[in-house]
This record gives sequence, C-alpha cells and structure tokens, in this order.
Amino acid sequence: MSGAVGPGGRLPGHFFIPGVSSFTEFLTAAAPDLLPGRRGLPAGNAASLAPAATTIVAATYADGVVMAGDRRATMGNLIAQRDIEKVFAADDYCAVGIAGTAGIGIEMVRLFQVELEHYEKIEGIPLTLVGKANRLATMLRGNLGAAMQGLVVLPLLAGFDPEAADPASAGRIFSYDVTGGRYEEHGYHGIGSGSLFAKSALKKMWRPGATRDEVVRVVVDSLYDAADEDSATGGPDMTRRLYPVVLTATADGVARLPDEQVGRIAEAVLASRMENPGGRA
Repeated sequence: MSGAVGPGGRLPGHFFIPGVSSFTEFLTAAAPDLLPGRRGLPAGNAASLAPAATTIVAATYADGVVMAGDRRATMGNLIAQRDIEKVFAADDYCAVGIAGTAGIGIEMVRLFQVELEHYEKIEGIPLTLVGKANRLATMLRGNLGAAMQGLVVLPLLAGFDPEAADPASAGRIFSYDVTGGRYEEHGYHGIGSGSLFAKSALKKMWRPGATRDEVVRVVVDSLYDAADEDSATGGPDMTRRLYPVVLTATADGVARLPDEQVGRIAEAVLASRMENPGGRA
C-alpha cells in the first residue's frame, strides 16, 4: 500500500488494532481505494465499456455440490474473451462463480479468498458456510455505487457444510441480488444472461440423490441449453478444446474436474443433441 509508512518510519494505527478478523474491514481503514466498489467513477453508465461474464450454474448431489460456468465473456455484441474462467475455489470447502462485470467480479473473488484466509488466521477456525455467505453479501453491498452505474457483479456461492445435521443435504447454494441480499437456493440455481434457459433445463433433469457423475452431466447439459438460446453464453468449443469449468465441493474439499473429463462429457452432450437437437431423449 503506497503511503502506508509515516514520516517517522512507523505504520499507521490501524495496523495495530487487535482482533480485526475481516480483511475487508481492515482494508476499508487502511486503503479504501483498493476495494472494488470504492474507486471513483465518472458520471454515466459504464456497462458497455467492460467485458461481462455470463452463465453460472450449481446443483447439489448426494455427496455435495457441483458448480460450473461457461467460458465466454462479451462486450456488447462482441466476444471479448473465449476462455475466461468465472468459477473459483473460495477456500477448501466452497466455490464461487461470478456473472456481470468480469474485471470487478474477479477482483471481488480474490478479495473474498483473502477475506476467508485472513479470518481463519486471526480466529484460528474457519468461518461457517453461512458466515462465508454473509461476508460475500457485505462485500457485494460495498459495490452498490458501481452497480448503479452499470458495473454490476452477481456472485453464486456453493459449498459443502461440514456442520450440516444431515450429510445428504450438506451441499448448499446461495444467490445474491445487486444490493447484497442473500438467498439460499435448494437443489439447483443459475445466474447470468443464460440462466433462464439453464434453470429450465435443470428443472427438467435434476433430481434429489443423484450421483456426482449424473449431476455433472446435468449441469453441462444445462449450459449447452443456455448457449443454444443466449448468444452471450459460450457452448463447448470443440475446435479450441474449451469446455465449461466444473468444480465439486464435498467432505474431501473443492476439486476441479480435469478438462479431459469435462471434454468427454461435452462430446456426449453434443452426440445426444445430434439425435435430438431440442434436448435429451
């Protein structure tokens, strides 16, 4: 942080406040201009100037939860990036995906990752899954000013809750609105421009108690449906070998499925659509 050390070579007082478990709270005092939502913006709507990330889906299964995102970012009617990654491990047991303004969203995810690590180092224990969801809501609320000027970020949080009374329901999903409102979803959910079509597919195909492989196939299928109807969502790119990013969260932690495995699932989806373009038989 530039200017953090005073003329006498001493750090400012906020570096010595004990027990501040929130890194975002510390940053608010130490360098508020580094927070995603605190930077000054010119008047007007800036949404058309920044690449936007699109569709993210999540669905629970018997052992946890799956989250997946397509690889396309758009800027108006143009494809800004074909291989963007919008789904990340937030810590050992939860994943976060972002839709909306890509740059601010990725920066918010990085800050969220530090927030969770900082809390665990200060308190000696990790936040609960609900606590993580609440912290993300607070960070999102801090971006409200930028959101009102078009730089909207909407995250989706999915994780394994080790404190769940029933292990079969330990996979949990949380969605948000632009003001930081937090909502728990049940079974499945989707965000982004293609989410209407992705959720319609999930509604038809998802079922309670499904296995991991079944749910992974379902979420990849739902992203295909989203890409089929929404130009901002990218489908599997077989030429460039670009496939959705798929993460799972279970009692063993967060894991990313290898691209080769997701590629085989994408090929199976494409093969089934050759026989039935409107959906799975």
